[in-house]
Amino acid sequence: QVQLVESGGGLAQPGGSLRLSCAASGFTFSSYAMSWARQAPGKGLEWVSGIYSDGSDTYYADSVKGRFTISRDNAKNTLYLQMNSLKPEDTALYYCARGAGWREEYDYWGQGTQVTVSS
Repeated sequence: QVQLVESGGGLAQPGGSLRLSCAASGFTFSSYAMSWARQAPGKGLEWVSGIYSDGSDTYYADSVKGRFTISRDNAKNTLYLQMNSLKPEDTALYYCARGAGWREEYDYWGQGTQVTVSS
């Protein structure tokens, strides 16, 4: 069965960095676009970033453009999100999802990893 397991969340100071990982299993990872999305307390789900199946193209929400970088290692079945210059408003539960989030096309989700940005 499809499994997506996120890791790497935690507490960071404003201006700091974190790197999220998503380990995928149960499907041919290299055949699917992948995305990151987040949900802040009391707010709706926000798509953050996406990447083509072969990594040839990437997409970002305006709120994270220039600060976050999505990447993937198809040999390791792993998706990454490098988050730099973190802001308190980046505090959220971050989810890995299978699909092209920039087209609002998702079909499987992980359980999420918490990111808290605070001094």
